[in-house]
Amino acid sequence: MPTTDPVAAVVAALAGLTGTRWVGVDGFGAAGKTTLAARIAAALTGAVVIHNDDFARPDLPGWDRDRFVRQVVEPLLAGRPALYQRWDFTHDVGAEWHEVPAGVPVIVEGVSATDVRLPVPWDFTVWIEAPVALRRARIADRDGPALAQRWADDWIPMEEAYAADQRPWDRVDLVHVPEPASPESRSAGPVDPAPSARAD
Repeated sequence: MPTTDPVAAVVAALAGLTGTRWVGVDGFGAAGKTTLAARIAAALTGAVVIHNDDFARPDLPGWDRDRFVRQVVEPLLAGRPALYQRWDFTHDVGAEWHEVPAGVPVIVEGVSATDVRLPVPWDFTVWIEAPVALRRARIADRDGPALAQRWADDWIPMEEAYAADQRPWDRVDLVHVPEPASPESRSAGPVDPAPSARAD
């Protein structure tokens, strides 16, 4: 249902639910995951957004799912607040700590956010599908040449492997194709189900 408003769909799916509610926003890099997660959070009282890029390290392909499970998933499933540390990717050091109260909507966003290896009892999941040319242009604008080699060597192959192995768009509750924001994005090329890019 690409034309369905994803924010309205999440709000409807969570209506009447109590306790910690889990929403996953997945997609290839620069598809718009962070933006959509913020919109969903604004529509849900007390919602917290967790970026899986906060669990990425330079020496680790992808992101640290094990630490995410230890610091976020396990405490919340046990009814306790979660406490996790954002990793400063640029300086490769632990940064500030974030607390997530139990019993609120938790929105996890990022490439492979809905990975089947995560023991998260999702209440609603979204896959964002955006044109490859648009995503690549966003990546170039955002990251510049400094991270181009990392994209080529690590992040694009990681996304390709994830897509080939799990086909996440086939198992989510909603596939969202964003409306073009400008004439330039309308001519950016077709939506492709094959991978490219990393974070939003």
